[in-house]
Amino acid sequence: MSPHRLILIYLGWALLWAVVQALVLWPVGFGSTITITDALLTNLLLAMGGYAMGTGLRFYQPSIRQGTFLLGWSLGMAGISIALFYWGIGKVFRGETSYLAFVDHTLAVRMAFAWLMILLMLLLTWLWFYTRELQEAEDRKAATEKIAREAELFNLRQQLQPHFLFNSLNSISALVVARPEQARSMVQQLSDFLRGTLRQDNQQQVPLADELKQLQLYLDIEKVRFGHRLSVKIDAREESLPMHLPALLLQPVVENAIKFGLYDTVGETEISIKAAAEGQNLVITTQNPYDPATQQPRKGTGFGLDSVRRRLYLLYARQDLLSTSQQDSTFTTTIKIPQQL
Repeated sequence: MSPHRLILIYLGWALLWAVVQALVLWPVGFGSTITITDALLTNLLLAMGGYAMGTGLRFYQPSIRQGTFLLGWSLGMAGISIALFYWGIGKVFRGETSYLAFVDHTLAVRMAFAWLMILLMLLLTWLWFYTRELQEAEDRKAATEKIAREAELFNLRQQLQPHFLFNSLNSISALVVARPEQARSMVQQLSDFLRGTLRQDNQQQVPLADELKQLQLYLDIEKVRFGHRLSVKIDAREESLPMHLPALLLQPVVENAIKFGLYDTVGETEISIKAAAEGQNLVITTQNPYDPATQQPRKGTGFGLDSVRRRLYLLYARQDLLSTSQQDSTFTTTIKIPQQL
């Protein structure tokens, strides 16, 4: 709160109570000049005292346990205000003996009123500063958590790329001599994939249609590596294509399916990807085969799925958005993406 705004608040407070006090004093019969002067002088002095103490709270704010200090401070400032009022009123109305006698008789009441008013102003000011400090602390905490969350999301994304890039480069190296045209095509595909990856923000939401285009670039590269052994079937319902999901979310899921589907089996492998709208969720199901006789799947909790689960939690604060299941010789990964209304 700026000093000018604080002054205006205290002046408004003083004028409000000056009107109330004038209405109380008017029936006593001292006349408009004495009544208005008494009310204005009393409340302006209280406002000045409250402003002085409120300004001090900008630089020193006692804790809740130290709140009793406010009682002493307000009592002292009330005494100063009443002393100044008594001195000033004596100078202005020196000949008004009946009014000065009335002031003497009401001095204790005025002191109590002044203490309560300053205490109330002080408590409200302290509460405002205390609340603002708590809000600023919450804002700083939220900003820090956001930075940490973005850093973790970025780190997760960065960890997914190197081993895929190394595998692709090794495949390109193997193709350069035997099949140079295919190697050149794979270099172009890898370039397009990485360019699309760099354009995406960690928290950017993209339509499923765009995500599937980026995924297709990845699959084209993997098909060069694995040849006829890899077959991918994508079935996306028409209503699901405009729905949004975090950018580059599907690549590690499909990579996990390729890894365990191809490494745990012999011969051709078909990976199925299905997307549909279910209520307010985009549901994407990925299935890959595995051979229980040769190797048990690693519970679908490789780094790829762990990173996706963690990323979903950081973005949506929910732990139930990724689930896995095993039935017969099929491993299924299901992702639910809540849609923002």
